[in-house]
Amino acid sequence: MNTAKTLAATTALSMLAIAASADAKTLRLNHNNPDDHPVHISMQKMADEVEEATGGSLKIRIYPNGQLGSQRESTEQVQNCSLDMAKSNTSELEAFAPVYAAFNLPYMFQSEDHFQNIITGDIGQSVLDKAADSGIRGLAYYTEGARSFYTNKAILSPDDLKGMKIRVQPSPSAVRMVELLGANPTPIGWGELYSALQQGVVDGAENNPTALTTARHGEVSKHFSLDEHTMIPSVVFISNCAWDGLSEDEKTALATAAKNSMTFHSEEWKKASDAAIQEAQADMGVEIHEVDKAPFIEAVQPMYDEATADNPELAELVDQIRAAAQ
Repeated sequence: MNTAKTLAATTALSMLAIAASADAKTLRLNHNNPDDHPVHISMQKMADEVEEATGGSLKIRIYPNGQLGSQRESTEQVQNCSLDMAKSNTSELEAFAPVYAAFNLPYMFQSEDHFQNIITGDIGQSVLDKAADSGIRGLAYYTEGARSFYTNKAILSPDDLKGMKIRVQPSPSAVRMVELLGANPTPIGWGELYSALQQGVVDGAENNPTALTTARHGEVSKHFSLDEHTMIPSVVFISNCAWDGLSEDEKTALATAAKNSMTFHSEEWKKASDAAIQEAQADMGVEIHEVDKAPFIEAVQPMYDEATADNPELAELVDQIRAAAQ
């Protein structure tokens, strides 16, 4: 009799588990970094927390290395609801939600603390909220550090960039910045950049230190010049369709897990960036150069007037970000 009861109970639990599994939602999340990158590790933390908080009713399956498309392609897919979630940096997102352009202006942030205060505070949240109107509902920012130039010569002033072909992201802000610094901006896909550097299609690029190591660009570009022109965050975002399909409890769990992963990511990023500098120097022979930023800052000042002249909303946002530095 006891055996029969035990069997019945086990069967009932199995049926409940099967039903729960059948009802579970799985969100697909695409990004362009390898699976050992801090971005992927932070996303996995978010996914694990979501699954635990919802008792398995909501899961996130992560696709690294741009398996489902480039940043631009996956952003388009999220906008049209053919992909649930993606990660892209604000440099590329400004083409989809112009409010993100404020983050892409060179030397917008005076320090790492200033940057962190913005993305974790009310100003950062207001930008995520506004971008949702464009079909890109932001959940969290992931810092990717300051971006600097890397080439096969030291870039110590804008004069050193004159005539050079510099790879940029397909972003109006990135293109204009490089133009003002005297170089020729050359948009090239991330996956094609290593060979473009190796073959001389471009003379250099600009990114954070981990590009030297995780993408192995330090093998073909031996000078990293710390002009630190931008601190461009990435955004983890979800389609409005996927968001609207979640229960209120699932929305809360996802939003909370995303914010927690953002805090985790900021801590892990610093470690990864410092390690990348050390690895690039010790193992790849990359020379790291300190840079006087003043001439770079002066050269790009026209971007502020150009970006805000016909956009009062962007002008107000820029003023708010600057005021927060005081």
